[in-house]
Amino acid sequence: MNRLLTSLLPLAAALAAPVAMAGPLEDLRARSPEQEVIYFVLPDRFENGDPSNDAGGLKGGKLATGFDPADKAFYHGGDLKGLTQRLGYIQNLGATAIWVGPIFKNKPVQGPKGGESAGYHGYWITDFTHVDPHFGTDAEFKALVDAAHARGMKVYMDIIVNHTADVIQYREGAAQEYPYRSKADYPFSRKGGVSGAPINPGFAGDGDAGAANWAKMTDPSFAYIPYVPKGEEHVKAPAWLNDPIYYHNRGNTDWKGESAQYGDFVGLDDLATENPRVVEGMIAIYGDWIDKYGVDGFRIDTAKHVNPEFWRAFVPAMKARAAAKGIPNFHIFGEVMTGDYEPALLASWTRNAGLPGVLDFAFMHAVLKAAGGGSSEELARLPDDDGLYEGGAKAAMQLPTFLGNHDAGRAAMFLKAANPAMSADELLRRDELAHAMLLTLRGVPTIYYGDEQGFAGVGGDQLSRQDMFASKVAIYNGEALVGTANSTATENFDPAHPLYRLIAQLSALRVKTRALTQGPSVTRAASEKPGLVAISRFDPTTGREVLLAFNTSTAPVSAAVAVDPASLAFETLAGTACAATASAPGSVRVELPPLGFAVCAAKP
Repeated sequence: MNRLLTSLLPLAAALAAPVAMAGPLEDLRARSPEQEVIYFVLPDRFENGDPSNDAGGLKGGKLATGFDPADKAFYHGGDLKGLTQRLGYIQNLGATAIWVGPIFKNKPVQGPKGGESAGYHGYWITDFTHVDPHFGTDAEFKALVDAAHARGMKVYMDIIVNHTADVIQYREGAAQEYPYRSKADYPFSRKGGVSGAPINPGFAGDGDAGAANWAKMTDPSFAYIPYVPKGEEHVKAPAWLNDPIYYHNRGNTDWKGESAQYGDFVGLDDLATENPRVVEGMIAIYGDWIDKYGVDGFRIDTAKHVNPEFWRAFVPAMKARAAAKGIPNFHIFGEVMTGDYEPALLASWTRNAGLPGVLDFAFMHAVLKAAGGGSSEELARLPDDDGLYEGGAKAAMQLPTFLGNHDAGRAAMFLKAANPAMSADELLRRDELAHAMLLTLRGVPTIYYGDEQGFAGVGGDQLSRQDMFASKVAIYNGEALVGTANSTATENFDPAHPLYRLIAQLSALRVKTRALTQGPSVTRAASEKPGLVAISRFDPTTGREVLLAFNTSTAPVSAAVAVDPASLAFETLAGTACAATASAPGSVRVELPPLGFAVCAAKP
């Protein structure tokens, strides 16, 4: 660690106290989104504070309760009480906001026979109005929010409007097998295809959002014949969600074109978010969570699979509801997943749908490519591409940035895949380098739980959702962790882990350095090959420059880097020691060890 943190010792005093801003709730509310460091956690996999709720109050085996701590696809026992008990661990890491995976009541188990799994992740909602008993109670969620606020920490809820759990079935057979049926081949005006009997007379299509138009949509059997199985007629809450008329009912998405918006996600009931009753209902549901609990923001699951018109109604309503609750900086960001560096696609959802922010997948791809020893040219493009977002570069500062997540996989996994033969020490150093980029470059740094303890995994989804408490899952316990000889067979809340220490130190630096939270960026150096990456950020008030330099190669780097001519003397804020003075007005010498970094602030 010394090679990367030679200048961080002055921060030790800062780390002795909690990093997050302490004080009254008004101080917390005053912080804008870009001033936060987010910690993303799945409650089921974090800490088990109350074993009595492990089965969610249900009786029977795993297929009834959803609980099996030895199966990666089922509930493991983590809950809200456990998360509340570990707030100090999260705060000392440097997090000022917690993004909590969905906590709503889920269908405990679903899937075809032999392929069942549980709703431990929270994305199979049946009751949008209460906490899932596997996680605890409504009162325990309130206790979590209140405890976080008392520490000066915000709480962001993970929400879903695109779909519910898989309840609605089709008369034609098992929903899992149904291909998508398009609006052209199966229009709203005919039953079961263009040659079918006329239905829904006078319905002008879902492009007309008027209530009078949607009152004419009375028969949902235009593509398939949907029905609710016996015994599940009232399983969803609020009650209006039980009526198939409020769903698309067109079969499973193939993730392309029209079906990406209208298709079921492997059987999940896809809501007709074009319907004004659905818009009104979702605004009421999530407005109530703001009113009751005073949460500070929403992460929106599957945002790109919902029509943009929905977001243009929903987002202003949530902002207004939050403002009325005394929450002026309510942070809303949607999931618009991309498989590559595609800032134009991400930005289109801020312009066309009015989303204030999106998860910055472009940043993830750019940083992992550079830190993994590939080209840094995409990383160099970020400051220019930020102009694509609604509101430009300033708005882009509110994009949550990240290195990996519960769907794509963990940062260490991607880094290892790029360099399969590298040593354990090199993997740690590259992981540290990637986190140094995350915590100093623009955006809102988002730490995926467990990354600070060296979790890696071998894939996304279930393979990247390890337990922080002692795990019983064999595939998790057989994995090598980064930076430690521990395994997931024992609990992993070690504040001495090198990644935990690095993240804590850089988070402390970030939250007290305005150039790093709110400063514009200028690319200074990048390359197709491993080597120097340099980006300057500037204090938005004083103009003071902070030069960020990263070496993505396994050889030392020595190079002249352009800086502002007024930046004549430097102090080292983090990493390798910086040159004390500029070589000449407009140029400074940067010397970095293999996979090293430096944060150099110009002196006034």
